[in-house]
Amino acid sequence: MKELCLGLYKPLYEMLTMQTAALVVGIFLILIHAIALLWESNLRDKLKALPRSQNAGTILLTIGFIWAYVVATCIDLGDFERLRWLAQFACPVIYVAMLFWVNDYLGARALGILTLLAACPLLDAAWMKTIRLEHDSRWVLNLVCYVWLTLGMFWIGMPYTLRDQIAWVQKFQARYRGLAFVGLAYGTALVVMSFTVWKGL
Repeated sequence: MKELCLGLYKPLYEMLTMQTAALVVGIFLILIHAIALLWESNLRDKLKALPRSQNAGTILLTIGFIWAYVVATCIDLGDFERLRWLAQFACPVIYVAMLFWVNDYLGARALGILTLLAACPLLDAAWMKTIRLEHDSRWVLNLVCYVWLTLGMFWIGMPYTLRDQIAWVQKFQARYRGLAFVGLAYGTALVVMSFTVWKGL
């Protein structure tokens, strides 16, 4: 089991480069915002249902549980190595508890957990990778990570905020499309920078 976890952990937390991280995030942003524009009418109701969705929440929570268990198994705990079993035990306990007893707004909470987990390897990839550049450009990638971290904490602790944010975005069509184009532009910028500014980092 540990070998399998290491096979997932090392590419994300030890081998991920700045260029690859920016490319993956850029493509992800382009895809989700392009889908938001192309299938706008079909997505509106699905987005409204997402915060309370049991099906989407179960899928996202399962992915988050596997991810968290991999981290708990492989992360360097230093002086706290003897407590690793506690972290590994806590993952399935929290997963089952959220799935069956804390399942109100499960979609929002599970999405929040995933955003927190996703931000960590991206920030690790950017850490000290741009030190030799004439200017510190890693903030372009870090900005996305800190937005995800902030939103993720709210979606877990106050999951109704995702419902309110979705309602705010969808209130006006111009606002919805404007934010989608901003996401497309930001994703495109990350892809371009991954092949120029961060090439080889």
